Amino acid sequence: MSLVTLLPFIVLIGAMFLMTRSAKRKQQAAATMRNEMAPGSGVRTIGGMYATVKEVNDDSVLLEVAPGVHALYAKNSIGAVLGDEEYQRIVNGADHSADEDIDTPVVPDDASSLTEADKSADASDDARIDLDKKDVEDAAPKKTDGESDAK
Repeated sequence: MSLVTLLPFIVLIGAMFLMTRSAKRKQQAAATMRNEMAPGSGVRTIGGMYATVKEVNDDSVLLEVAPGVHALYAKNSIGAVLGDEEYQRIVNGADHSADEDIDTPVVPDDASSLTEADKSADASDDARIDLDKKDVEDAAPKKTDGESDAK
């Protein structure tokens, strides 16, 4: 065999070697990050849930997803261990920068903050809509004498 014939195979093997090496580095970095987890750390799971680490075991992690709500996750399901500032910024919306001391008002998500005008406007939006089949039949095109029901 000539060198020209072997060159594409050599390049392909070299590219595969480089790709597996970088993937191995990423896996080692992820394993190191997971091993450095400690109780009190903020984490993001691979599903996108943010939680606080309560307990670290060999293959599992106990996370507090809300105050008093704990869930047991596999260590491999931790996508990122976040720094304290970043975790607080994401979860609580807290920005600890010194140049920005603006107090933003908190708007409740429930209906307790509605005024009487808002409540009456909401009540008028709840008018009943009749969805009987007769509406559909009236909207259907009328058949002419030349059309039949069979298709």
